[in-house]
Amino acid sequence: MTSNNFHCDCNALNEELVKNTIKAMPDNHTFEALANFYKIIGNDTRCKIIYSLSLNEMCVCDLSNVLSMTKSSISHQLSKMREAGVVKCRRNGKEVYYSLDDEHISSIFAISLTHINHKE
Repeated sequence: MTSNNFHCDCNALNEELVKNTIKAMPDNHTFEALANFYKIIGNDTRCKIIYSLSLNEMCVCDLSNVLSMTKSSISHQLSKMREAGVVKCRRNGKEVYYSLDDEHISSIFAISLTHINHKE
């Protein structure tokens, strides 16, 4: 192996570890999607929506009352979250009810809350 293959200022290099990590590394598209996912949930209003929806399926009117925000503001956030696959909706007559897209969202959010509460 030449010194051009790996760069490190330390004296010890675990070549097998480096090769295995490079081999296991997801492609750039995956990391971009992951970063975009965290951007979507990385907003305090959207976090409040996620928390609310982790407890119950809710319509925009209910969410607007829980968060003391306009229905328009809530709808705007839900639209972004729906496009990102964080929430889903179902229609019941004229009402549209929102819930988390799947259990992964609930799990990620619960683990994140546990981490935050553990650090405080």
